[in-house]
Amino acid sequence: MTRLMYRCLATGGLLLLGAGGCANAQASDKATVAAGERRSIPPLSPFEEKIGFTRALRTGDHIVVSGTTAVMPDGTIPADAGAQADRCFEEIIGYIRQLGGDAGDVVRVRMFVTNIADADAVSAAFSRALKHARPTGTLVAVAALASPKWKVEIEADAIVRGQ
Repeated sequence: MTRLMYRCLATGGLLLLGAGGCANAQASDKATVAAGERRSIPPLSPFEEKIGFTRALRTGDHIVVSGTTAVMPDGTIPADAGAQADRCFEEIIGYIRQLGGDAGDVVRVRMFVTNIADADAVSAAFSRALKHARPTGTLVAVAALASPKWKVEIEADAIVRGQ
């Protein structure tokens, strides 16, 4: 059941085996989650509170990081897709560390680019950040992201070792 629940969290409730299976897993594991095994990082923007999501969530030994973009601390966004990806991975690894994991715990990465020509630059950032961990990785081109300045958005999952 834990594995089923993880997949549900990682896909936002859409499970390849069927939405009913996902709903059942969330309902039957609710007591375990409520017992304190669910932790998240503090909200980083008013958008998170307004919409009702968290940027990174840990349940048991699983950490799920939602779509992360390259907004710098001063609010600027790098123009280059490779620099955006570097910033995304920096943020993602920071969130995972806040929840008790590290870069070596990353097992899956999903990278979204608005221009497939940026695939090499984004893949190079992936390699710089996580080559040592050898997680699975998917890179896909999408029509657009929420801001036209964003060229890259990245999600990641980690399983904390030793749990």
